[in-house]
Amino acid sequence: MAFGKSLPDTLKKDTVKKLLALNDTDTEKASFKFGVDFISDNVFMGRSGPVATPTIAPTAKYSFKSGLFFSGTIDFLPNNTTTSKLDGGDIAAGWDFDITDDLSAGASFTKMFYNTNSNQIGSSISSVFSANIDYNIADIITPAVSINYNTNKSGISSDFFFNFGISHDFAARKIFGEKDLILISPMIEGNIGTQNFYDAFITKKVFKNAKRTAAQDQLITTFENNLNQSKLLDYEVSVPIEYKSGHFIFTFTPTYAFVENGFKPAAAALLGLTNATSVFYFTTGVSLKF
Repeated sequence: MAFGKSLPDTLKKDTVKKLLALNDTDTEKASFKFGVDFISDNVFMGRSGPVATPTIAPTAKYSFKSGLFFSGTIDFLPNNTTTSKLDGGDIAAGWDFDITDDLSAGASFTKMFYNTNSNQIGSSISSVFSANIDYNIADIITPAVSINYNTNKSGISSDFFFNFGISHDFAARKIFGEKDLILISPMIEGNIGTQNFYDAFITKKVFKNAKRTAAQDQLITTFENNLNQSKLLDYEVSVPIEYKSGHFIFTFTPTYAFVENGFKPAAAALLGLTNATSVFYFTTGVSLKF
């Protein structure tokens, strides 16, 4: 990837770490980060609602030098006119650590909170247990895998997800200042898992107060019978971009998700849901880190 004549060539992983250390906000010490993100649509494992749901999410995170961290997020839906704009949030605790210079891992627990009237795809999720590991191969690509165990609200079975992906980091500095840094990390990943969360969305949100037809009942029953089977849910192409300038961090991540094992067109039409085979969304934000 070419950044222009005034910027250096692609930098290796150890060089990226050194560049991060040049920035006062990224030295190996305890840190506090707070900011706000804008998410263009609520998409979970390639699944989205029939109407786009933009979200504004203030977030805060405190990290210890050891890699232990605590974080919290609040979700606001600026376009919501039927229920509360405060849709939910989460609190999390975890540990990110390096095993070797090239091997990194992490684990976390997240407690989710949703407004009882939330129409988010994942609004049945109660908590998430997550673990991940990634390995940098010869400073060329970084394969990564993660597993998530999601517990859902009472009456809904839990879900298990397996994520796999590969990425490559590009870095450049001295863009506008001596300690400025930009990181660009093109990524391809896939998600395999169960879909009990989707059952909750359909039965407890879409048809919460609606009278279902016999045909809709049959479709839902057929769908429910396969929810505990692990299937490829989607694969995604994204390009996370992070620009650091002093204590400020600006991010932008466009994502294109290709849906697998979704509803067939006739079933989607009958249930009033989207049967899109792909969906584009993005996340952008600004934060301060001390």
